[in-house]
Amino acid sequence: MTTAMGIDVGGSGIKGAVVDTASGELLTERFRIATPSPSTPKAVAKAAARLVAKAQWAGPLGCTIPGVVRRGVVHTAANIAPSWVGTDAAALLHQATGLPSIVLNDADAAGVAEMRAGAGRGRAGVVLLLTFGTGIGSALFVDGLLVPNTELGHLQMWGGSAELKAAAQAKTREDLSWAKWARRVDKYLAYVERLFSPDLLIVGGGVSRDYHKWVPLLHPRAETVPARFRNNAGIVGAALLAAEENAAGPAGTSEGQAAG
Repeated sequence: MTTAMGIDVGGSGIKGAVVDTASGELLTERFRIATPSPSTPKAVAKAAARLVAKAQWAGPLGCTIPGVVRRGVVHTAANIAPSWVGTDAAALLHQATGLPSIVLNDADAAGVAEMRAGAGRGRAGVVLLLTFGTGIGSALFVDGLLVPNTELGHLQMWGGSAELKAAAQAKTREDLSWAKWARRVDKYLAYVERLFSPDLLIVGGGVSRDYHKWVPLLHPRAETVPARFRNNAGIVGAALLAAEENAAGPAGTSEGQAAG
């Protein structure tokens, strides 16, 4: 059995577990720590090290960040501290944990999990995963290949980033009914479908556990299904890619492996 640990950094919580990389199943409980405030690189790395200690883990480690990540370096930071921009997050995580580490965009990790072992497995064409949480994350695949760092939650709608009105946090913040929130999500999906014409939409994030309460209220053209791994998809995808890169050795890169 090949195993690795995945950590998923979100706007409100940091979650981690050890994963069976063949099946995507969690081998430990899902450990969670509240995201530090402010969520600076040093504070988040310290929290990640605490999760590693809780899991008693000493192998490959994959971690997600809600922002554009290129070869372990963070280039944008929407729902975490601005000081992340320019940070070599992979090096920081390695320094904090002593473990071989990779870092990638959170929704890209979730998408990899779903395409490898979840709701998108074996699907050709254009597949788009959208995660609804503090913001809206996105992972776009064309015939199984990842187009990294799409960040479609920041499409401009309603006078700003779409996620400010259509993320799950907006539902909570404004105390919206499922029906009212679903109307916003419907408008957002219509915009996304005009741009990418996906063959399959996969919806994930924390709100995917209540899939039956809001997805039937939507009217997308594409087939729409919940993420198999629900809100654990980021953990699973980060672990899968960490194990893969560790096996590939120094020549491997997380972005190349994700796209392959």
